[in-house]
Amino acid sequence: MSQPRDDRQKELFRPALDLIIDRSHPLVRLAEKIDWPSIEGKLAEIYSPGAGHPPLPARLMAGLLILKHMHALSDAALCERWLENPYFQYFCGEEVFRHQLGFSRSSLSRWRRRLGAERLGALIPREANSAKLRD
Repeated sequence: MSQPRDDRQKELFRPALDLIIDRSHPLVRLAEKIDWPSIEGKLAEIYSPGAGHPPLPARLMAGLLILKHMHALSDAALCERWLENPYFQYFCGEEVFRHQLGFSRSSLSRWRRRLGAERLGALIPREANSAKLRD
């Protein structure tokens, strides 16, 4: 099986997100409650070895789909908010603030198709369904 694509290298001159965000923000607290390794393990099942680009990191895609659900955003709106919101980026596993998307909007629809309705429903944690997040 191919390894997830992870070209997000630490950048020496950018501050780490965890140093510039408020650790009490609801998205930070929720990110700390989620068992990301378990989610990554379950999502690894939907990929089979083969040619082509390695998949995007599961934490990134799972985080995006959770945020989309929590905030009832379109794919386009989600991408726009992700670019301007350090909490969205932190939630999705980024280590430094990104000024450009490392994925395309079409990646979201491909992931939804691969996951299917059952896995997609199971991906959304109870905490995300009941969270009252401030924007």
